[in-house]
Amino acid sequence: MASLNPNTAVLGIKNAKHLLRRATFVYTKVLIDQYSKLTPSEALDLLLADNPLTINLPYDPLPLTAPDGYWTESTNLATTFLDQNRKATIVTGWWWYNAISSPTLKFKLSHFLSTRFTVIRNTDVSGSATEFYDYIRLLLFYSYGNYKKLAKKMTLNNAMLYFLNNNSNIKSSPNENYAREFLELFTIGKGVQIAAGNYTNYTESDIVQAARILTGFKRKADRSIIDSETGIPKGYNQFSDHNTSSKTFSGAFNNKIITSASDTASMDTELDNYIEMVFNQPATAKNICRKIYSYFVKSTISTETENDIITPLAQELYDNGYEIIPIIRKLLESQQFYDLDDSNATDETIGGIIKSPIQQLSEICTYLQATIPDPTSKPLEFYSTFWFNFAYNTFLTSSNMGLFNPENVAGHAAYYQAPDFDKNWISSSTLIAKYRLGESLLDGVNRITGNSNIAAKIYIPDVLKNTGIVSNPSDPFVLTSELCNTLFAQEADTDRINYFMNSFLLQGLSDYYWTDAWNTFISTNNSTVVESRLKLLVTKILRAPESQMF
Repeated sequence: MASLNPNTAVLGIKNAKHLLRRATFVYTKVLIDQYSKLTPSEALDLLLADNPLTINLPYDPLPLTAPDGYWTESTNLATTFLDQNRKATIVTGWWWYNAISSPTLKFKLSHFLSTRFTVIRNTDVSGSATEFYDYIRLLLFYSYGNYKKLAKKMTLNNAMLYFLNNNSNIKSSPNENYAREFLELFTIGKGVQIAAGNYTNYTESDIVQAARILTGFKRKADRSIIDSETGIPKGYNQFSDHNTSSKTFSGAFNNKIITSASDTASMDTELDNYIEMVFNQPATAKNICRKIYSYFVKSTISTETENDIITPLAQELYDNGYEIIPIIRKLLESQQFYDLDDSNATDETIGGIIKSPIQQLSEICTYLQATIPDPTSKPLEFYSTFWFNFAYNTFLTSSNMGLFNPENVAGHAAYYQAPDFDKNWISSSTLIAKYRLGESLLDGVNRITGNSNIAAKIYIPDVLKNTGIVSNPSDPFVLTSELCNTLFAQEADTDRINYFMNSFLLQGLSDYYWTDAWNTFISTNNSTVVESRLKLLVTKILRAPESQMF
């Protein structure tokens, strides 16, 4: 049976790799070796550290004549700065660089929360790039915090107010967009439709009532109102636009009546009462736990998993007032997470999810130690050449994952669209980008489109020579097997290792040829012979189906 009982054994290499991949965007041999000696509980103690950001603020290196620099700190109105969409992309690069610099759960959790509380990066629909930055900061602030509190704070987030039109939700002209998505996507979920306009967990009339509660919350574009708890700019209450009648909900919410606010200040109380009503429903806790499980464990949820994993997790989430960390910790320490609760080899958690493009990019860059420009000392190379031109607008866009920029308010299909879920990352339109990412980084050139310089490179001979990611690079079998077994989720068998070794490293020559070539490189530092073969080997390993899973 599916089990939440804790795995108390030392992780070992296989489970350390699994935990690091699922819990962070940092994947290195040093961390694998370190975590392999820890129990899951000890590992979670480290992963839940709240480290300071590596790069405190996003920086715009353009225009070259007078860079806008740290524009998010300017007192000028955000939209007075040019290139808002480019600046929003810079914010995603700032987040990513911090994510690959900090082996903690904070960034996986902040990304998970973005799949629940979706705001599209495109500033044409979400306001300014600076407001988008505030949205990302809000996700980071609550990644170790309280889901229910985040739901309230997000209601007053300027980017969300703009994106889902609640800024224009006023008593004389109600707008139901945010009210609908708050129930359907952010909190309780629909449930099974049992009648026209009745989705089990709420009804169309509940959306109407919720929209009336949500009238009069306005965007503050100059960011002059600061939330006292988070320190992040927020919107404001405008009582003259608020619906002042009582709101009566359906039987799905026990016909609860929420009394209207009587002034600007009590609009917050009315909002609190509404949020408490939604989060008092057991279905809300269950829906959130299903999303957490799908993101961190596997996309499909069996009846057994629903009963043995989701239901007790949801009860704990509810009992803890929607604190996120206790249930994340329980899930990532569980026997289920490590495939220890059954002997069914066809239903494995390890290697059971197709990597998202951002997971793929992060793993390759961190494990193979890509030389990436430092955002502080080389901002133009990092933010413009590497991130904006290559990583975001070429790789991520071509692989259908604009980071924090999904195709619609429901998010990326991989996180919600049954029955395929993560299989949506693989399609005829995304394969070229996914297959050529490794080649691009190994060459330092955009091999997906255009062959332009990308300002980043994996110097693979030097990496193997200096970092210890392979114990004996002069031995072709050791070299190939250790690369396969680290870049794949599951260990490769001997036939698979020999295929990669003979086809791409040796290419019909003997083991001695490679050993001599490697030793010549070590003694002369001339990488001409070994580099071409290593690039081919690593490129093919990264293109393998086993490399697409984690």
